[in-house]
Amino acid sequence: MDEISSIFSKIKELLVYDPTNPMLFSSGLFLFLFAGFAFFYRFMRRTVMLRILYVVCFSLYFYYKTSGIYFLLLVALSLSDFVIGHFLSRTKGQGARKGWVALSVTIDLGILCYFKYTNFFVGLLNDLSGRDWLAFHNIFLPVGISFFIFQSISYVVDLYKHRVEPVHNWLDYLFFLSFFPQLVAGPIVKAHDFIPQIRQNPVVVTREMFGTGIFLILSGLFKKAIISDYISLNFVDRIFDNPLLYSGFENLMGVYGYALQIYCDFSGYSDMAIGIALLLGFRFPENFNSPYKSATITEFWRRWHISLSSWLRDYLYIPLGGSRKGKGRTYLNLFLTMLLGGLWHGAAIRFVLWGAWHGAALAVHKWVTTHFSSFRRMGSEMVLWRRILGMIITFHVVCAGWILFRAQDMNCGMQILSQIFHNFNVALIPQVVSGYGVIFALMALGYVLHMLPRATETWGKRVVTASPVVVQALLLTVLIWGIMQIKSAEIQPFIYFQF
Repeated sequence: MDEISSIFSKIKELLVYDPTNPMLFSSGLFLFLFAGFAFFYRFMRRTVMLRILYVVCFSLYFYYKTSGIYFLLLVALSLSDFVIGHFLSRTKGQGARKGWVALSVTIDLGILCYFKYTNFFVGLLNDLSGRDWLAFHNIFLPVGISFFIFQSISYVVDLYKHRVEPVHNWLDYLFFLSFFPQLVAGPIVKAHDFIPQIRQNPVVVTREMFGTGIFLILSGLFKKAIISDYISLNFVDRIFDNPLLYSGFENLMGVYGYALQIYCDFSGYSDMAIGIALLLGFRFPENFNSPYKSATITEFWRRWHISLSSWLRDYLYIPLGGSRKGKGRTYLNLFLTMLLGGLWHGAAIRFVLWGAWHGAALAVHKWVTTHFSSFRRMGSEMVLWRRILGMIITFHVVCAGWILFRAQDMNCGMQILSQIFHNFNVALIPQVVSGYGVIFALMALGYVLHMLPRATETWGKRVVTASPVVVQALLLTVLIWGIMQIKSAEIQPFIYFQF
């Protein structure tokens, strides 16, 4: 009876959504299920409709295991924009076409605003009025809603601008919107990049694609589960939870640690998403390109969360006027774009301030490069010492923003800065370093790997690609074993799941 009960318990775990334990790429359950999914996918990938239906079903199951009943919201959104796209493609009048786009954007942003910002704005209203006028509390935020809504908007806008052909089958559109590798935390895949791949036949997975996919999965797991999670739980979270308990040097290292943590966490997810897609025969655009090598804040945003920054550029900055309406308007457009980008990250003042910080930094950089010709060379072609100086300055501008991004409130952020600037005891540094030896070693390893030349990553991909499948499987097994040795009692969710 105990064995039967255990079997039913396992089946229930597979079929029922557990809000305390959503499915993650880095979990053993997902890796087990994906192995089974990939086995049967091999036999279905040459039959277009069967393949599409199979992937859609697994994607919806995956989203159900991360957000429960809200997978129906994803289905409803796909149906809404598919129908609007159908009528948009058949409409000739420009005014009517704009009306369909406006309807789609209104529905999409309305859904996003309800789930993501209702509590925030109601809370502000109640605080300002001093009374509990409205009683909206704890509205559940479906995982990844910001990502798939931005993807859906890209389809309707691309259709309006004739960048993509209309999708004639709703199942194809649901495939585009729900494709599980990038569903819950990106990359944000634009319609004109992905939709043409859906009906490719046959789906071809070359040796280069398979090897690169395995390399990216290995890289992503290492970044997320070994570097990001470990330094977060054992150092960074403690600093940000109570900065006054720690010295200025520890607070500074906590900020540096968070900069590495969020990069390894998010780029690790992106690596795994891109790698899994490659194993299935689909290509996603690059989402991170060693952002802390950037010598200017503009370069940083060409390297960090590339899919979001390019989305904001194409669908917000350029429609606002971009740089076409004079210098003053250009600075304002940059600021507004990043301000809204900050609000996209979350319904909190700290995210708005983070976006404003980056918007101001981008505007300042634009002004400097416009008025001082010597700064126009602040790119990869500059002399080495100037590039290194630019990297140091840019990194610390970004880290200042990360304090706003991570701190629980402004008071916490001010405490961190106060400790760094007013309680920095150099004599304590050796003691701190010895006390956090493993943490600082992992941080050093993470930054060294990050700063290695791009050719090193290319070499790693070639080595993994050239290795026999048995060796690739062994590498993955060894990495998972290592993760199991150091992981915490609970699997840590990806940071960008909350966005």
